[in-house]
Amino acid sequence: MKLSGKVALVTGGGTGIGRAASLELAASGAIVAVNFSRSEAEALETVNCIKELGGQAIAVQADVSQEHEVQEMARQIVETCGSIDLLVNNAGITRHLALEDLDGVTEAIWDELFAVNVKGMFFCARAVAPYMKLSRQGAIVNMGSIAGTTGSGSSLPYAVSKAAVHGLTKSLARALSPEIRVNCVVPGAVATRWWAGREEQMNKLAPNLLLQQIAQPEDIARFICSVLAQEAMTGQIITVDSGQTL
Repeated sequence: MKLSGKVALVTGGGTGIGRAASLELAASGAIVAVNFSRSEAEALETVNCIKELGGQAIAVQADVSQEHEVQEMARQIVETCGSIDLLVNNAGITRHLALEDLDGVTEAIWDELFAVNVKGMFFCARAVAPYMKLSRQGAIVNMGSIAGTTGSGSSLPYAVSKAAVHGLTKSLARALSPEIRVNCVVPGAVATRWWAGREEQMNKLAPNLLLQQIAQPEDIARFICSVLAQEAMTGQIITVDSGQTL
């Protein structure tokens, strides 16, 4: 699939991997809808950057954990841009808790992480699917994490939520075939604001990776675009982690 001229929705598109994906999609000629929940300034900055580089983009607000907001977001995008062809399900949250701290994992944390990280991806996929099916071709990339594979990460609920995303990807790939391809990109450590305050830990990790470097958001963004464009692949969970899990 050629990305040029396609309409792409990137959730959490104003920061980190989402911002990099928005910029990369725009550079490939896509019209980008940059979603944000609270990071309005960052989303608008990303949109302005795309426009300054000659691309097309809009910012659109929605909390992905709220289905009615997701449905309204999809409606607004189609009304403004004509369709939705691509979805990067990037929006996600975490809570930093030691893995062994079971008592620190409250019901509210479980509910919050699953509402955004899992249900939010499902809500977005369900909202865009009718528009993709109209054109009989669409592509979705869900953002997973090696935490969902290894069981270790910023917290136990986060790791479990990402394991659920990996399973959601396979189920959606079956449910939405043959018109819509659904794949999952699984990064390891990436140099984003999630490392804020823990830069020393990140710097200690890098030399122990096979490639001896932490991935940059742009590395993941380029791969996301490659997966969106690949027409012979669906239901795949693809790790991009500088050898971290070997």
